[in-house]
Amino acid sequence: MHIVFSVKGRENMLHSGMRTDLFRYISGILTNINQFSLAVNGYKDHVHLFFEMNPNNTVSEIARIVKTNSSGWINENRLISGRFSWQEGYGGFSYSRSQRDQVIKYIMKQEEHHHQNTFREEYLELLESFHIKYNEAYIFEFYD
Repeated sequence: MHIVFSVKGRENMLHSGMRTDLFRYISGILTNINQFSLAVNGYKDHVHLFFEMNPNNTVSEIARIVKTNSSGWINENRLISGRFSWQEGYGGFSYSRSQRDQVIKYIMKQEEHHHQNTFREEYLELLESFHIKYNEAYIFEFYD
């Protein structure tokens, strides 16, 4: 399962000095709820999770638990000035085992990828590649 979510207001708050620890912490959250983390990475304004999903939790429960605990961790450790929160919602995409290595490589190269493409372009590309019809009113707020 691949989950994508973004910082509230799409602000570039996930600075390079905190991302490694944040992604490690998120991987630990997944482990604690019996999900097998394959890749956790992102860029300044969003995060990608890729994991083998244990059916004990729904995708929405996993997204809620990860977002709630990671935002609490960011605030408790005062990793940013002011109050941190994630934007409402998430995108969820499933892949077959044969696509696993390709998805891991893609997620782990987020910083490189975003030198060429915006998060908006990336997310809309995901929706289109999965043939997901969407209404602009119900996807992430994008600030270009």
